[in-house]
Amino acid sequence: MDETPERLAARPSWLLSQLAGRSGRLVFAAFASAGARAYHYRLLAALHEYGPASQAELGRRCRIDRSDVVTAVNQLVELGQVDRAPDPHHGRRNRVTITEPGRAQLGRLDTALDQVQDELLAPLSAADRDTLTTLLGRLLAHHQPD
Repeated sequence: MDETPERLAARPSWLLSQLAGRSGRLVFAAFASAGARAYHYRLLAALHEYGPASQAELGRRCRIDRSDVVTAVNQLVELGQVDRAPDPHHGRRNRVTITEPGRAQLGRLDTALDQVQDELLAPLSAADRDTLTTLLGRLLAHHQPD
């Protein structure tokens, strides 16, 4: 039984925070079962979509702190999912590239994330899901730092 006070239950900020918590737990569990973390997915997705990048570029694209990027890239290198090598055009920079095992892992994580979306958004029609995604994207864009 939900005993959330109406003054909270009627506020989108409350609803978003509650749903974000549930979503985060589902994503964490899905990725953990695939031997990954959310940072891994973000980095692999960025490398797949945009191509090789420096660790600093990856941090900016994925909105991950530089020290966390280093840790996550180290883990992905150890797993054989990315390669890190000196940038031939800039001696003090490393260039990170997704590998075939990284592409395979990204595919598994995409599947896991699709399942999370289906579970999280089960009560919504496809049209409602599209509308929700559009509205959330608009809100996020409005509140992103420049």
